[in-house]
Amino acid sequence: MQTVEYSLGELAARFGLELRGDPDLRVQRVATLHHAAPGGISFFANARYRKHLEATQATAVVLAAEHAALCPAAALIDPNPYLAYARIAGVLHPTAVSPPGIHDSAVVGASARIAASASVGPQAVIEDGVDIGERVFVGPGCILQQGARIGADTRLTARVTVCRNVEVGERCILHPGVVIGADGFGFALDGARGWVKVPQMGAVRIGNDVEIGANTTVDCGAIEDTVIENGVKLDNQIQIGHNVSIGEHTAIASCTGISGSTSIGKRCMIGGLVGMAGHLTIADDVVITGFSMISASLKRPGSYSSGIPAEETKQWWRRVAQFRRLGARKE
Repeated sequence: MQTVEYSLGELAARFGLELRGDPDLRVQRVATLHHAAPGGISFFANARYRKHLEATQATAVVLAAEHAALCPAAALIDPNPYLAYARIAGVLHPTAVSPPGIHDSAVVGASARIAASASVGPQAVIEDGVDIGERVFVGPGCILQQGARIGADTRLTARVTVCRNVEVGERCILHPGVVIGADGFGFALDGARGWVKVPQMGAVRIGNDVEIGANTTVDCGAIEDTVIENGVKLDNQIQIGHNVSIGEHTAIASCTGISGSTSIGKRCMIGGLVGMAGHLTIADDVVITGFSMISASLKRPGSYSSGIPAEETKQWWRRVAQFRRLGARKE
């Protein structure tokens, strides 16, 4: 990732921030409060780091107005310091632009359509009927199966697999190892003869501005499509089952598993290691804390939790004994 340099005055004007300090001071990189050096910019949004703020060597700090008096550096004032910092980090450390063209070792089907401005990396495989839009980056080792469509300015970083007829929107980022459109877990039991595979005939439709973390998998639909709407953010190692739908701007943390045909609303925030049963409905604006088990639909906005925090083993076994006694009394 390349870096560039901006003056504090330029950053303040670009992002509508109040500047308290010299507008001609320049920054080239982001850094933590604790390890920042001159030329670095950091942010303060958590009172636990007050001692690091007061001792920081950063050239500038992004923070809320009520904390500006604590800052020994130039201050860029915004009521949401982390959001302002994210925008500044994006311009100081922009993603490198890949030169257009197709690497000699890539394998490209005769009927594939690849925009002249796109970049296809070494050992990528582009099958027949694939459509790759303007300025798309297809990294090394990626596989795009027949009929896949990739929207403009999307990046498939490396070893990404996009299966048959999957649609990926514009400005998406798919990190290494992502698999989109593999078969869902569909089997019918034939008594003692075992399991009969149910053909998975649907695809996956991914909207614009979606980011999917490393080694996350999104299964194709059984009949209709699995749908990930605009602005969704998925962390690493998430499993999305077949025919799941995820509403706009929902964010899901790592190692969460969502069973088939569950519908998740807009603007939800789902913590790590959450498990969801299938065929559920999660309302808009729901927050689910980490390690929760969701076995019934959540029909109203709000925050939901389950699971018991860790404690000393002896105390935990006392709790288990109490649970068992409660059950025994009811019987």
